Amino acid sequence: MIQGNNRGKIKQPPAAEVVKYMINPTINEEEQVRSFQNYVECNKAHVLMLEKQGIIKPEVAAKILEVAEEMTAMGPTPSFELRPELEEMYFNLENYLIGKVGIEIGGQQHTARSRNDLYATVCRMDVRVLYLEICKLFNKMRRTILTVARNNSDAVMAGYTHLQPSEPITFAQYCSAILNAMDRDYARIETAWKQLNICPLGGGSMGSTTWHIDREFTARLLGFDAPIDNSIDSVGSRDYILEILSAFGIAANTFTRMCQDLYVWATPDYGYVEVADEVAVCSSIMPQKKNPWTLEHIKGKASNVEGCCIATWMVMKNTPYTHNNEANGEGPTMMWTAFAEMKACIELLAVTMRGIKLNKELMVKTASNNFCTMAELANTLVRADHISFRTAHDIVAHVVNHMLENNKKASEIDRSVIVPIAKELFNIDSQVTDEEIQLGLDPVKNANSKSSQGGSAPEEVARQLDRLERLIEASEVRVVERTHQLADAKVETERLIQSLLARV
Repeated sequence: MIQGNNRGKIKQPPAAEVVKYMINPTINEEEQVRSFQNYVECNKAHVLMLEKQGIIKPEVAAKILEVAEEMTAMGPTPSFELRPELEEMYFNLENYLIGKVGIEIGGQQHTARSRNDLYATVCRMDVRVLYLEICKLFNKMRRTILTVARNNSDAVMAGYTHLQPSEPITFAQYCSAILNAMDRDYARIETAWKQLNICPLGGGSMGSTTWHIDREFTARLLGFDAPIDNSIDSVGSRDYILEILSAFGIAANTFTRMCQDLYVWATPDYGYVEVADEVAVCSSIMPQKKNPWTLEHIKGKASNVEGCCIATWMVMKNTPYTHNNEANGEGPTMMWTAFAEMKACIELLAVTMRGIKLNKELMVKTASNNFCTMAELANTLVRADHISFRTAHDIVAHVVNHMLENNKKASEIDRSVIVPIAKELFNIDSQVTDEEIQLGLDPVKNANSKSSQGGSAPEEVARQLDRLERLIEASEVRVVERTHQLADAKVETERLIQSLLARV
């Protein structure tokens, strides 16, 4: 039986189409798992505040809170049916409460509150759970990449610009570059907590309330850092969604760039890396294929994350700055998809990196012969002949052309090639020795000698990775602190409930 008239002056029930497209999606099982207990927590905090402020009597609060405790024991979903004719989840919960204690008792729960500030609060609480899960997984993924980097500090390879051989690097240095980008990505995600973890409860429909409420109290019991300072902003603000999704989109872009590199390097034409069988797929017709399955899906899902961000921007723009169902009802819709796709990206990238194999011999062999050491050869001429780098650059460019025209490898360069070209171009009698040339051409010595900040020398990359690990550790600590903040708030709420029940 429906207790009371939750539709106010509206006489007719919602149309079947309204139920199908607007109501059912808000009370389905997914929504119940995400929001049911957060509604219950909001009700507990609000009722405790009303009793503390003398707005409702202790015995009234006790009866309401006894039903709330019963709902808590139900778990992620209510044991009673959520009925669409009641329009939404909260009215279903209130209907259950009134059915238990009567309208004169249960009807007092909603004193000094609107659905608008309640919705806004529950939405932030729902997001907090998923947000902290993403943060934990993100840091775990960073640690996985860090481990791969430390295990491959000796993997010398050609770096690339424009997909052309550039200079020798190490795979560890490459991973360090990605981890630096991911640290910035994570910092953007982490910063959003400040805007997310503020409490709308007490803002009312938009104009506050004449009841003498304590918003600091309810914010604390719900694990928020503070109440939102303005009642209109309390119900109108959803910018934290845009901030989180924007940060997700930037992070997902980093994922795609890393995956594209691995995707190219996994081709037999490169053969630098091979993904594990567990994350690969064969062709249904071509048995030689080992397609890097997860890399393609990560890139695709990253685009979905960005698409969700853009869709949310479009829904929220040009909406009145107060409560409205366009921004506040439809606005968060794509956010849940973005969280799911972001989680998938992170976990797929982590499992891919855990099992990745490097063909170190082929990497260094390719680097020895694809002319990626030419910048260092030019440096060698500068040192040996005391000429400008631009002069040396020109000499080496002609050397490269000569080798390519004669179908020779970079490792075959010696004085017999360099000396005549230097003489012809600049009338220079080059004093460079074959030993110096071979040192300049050695990709391993080249990579290992770049010890300036940011370079590829093993000790320098180790320093970079040590710094990155400290940043990850600090991030992990903050996630634990925030998780404990929410857990401690629930403990305090339960303590106050039991204290109230004991004295009534």
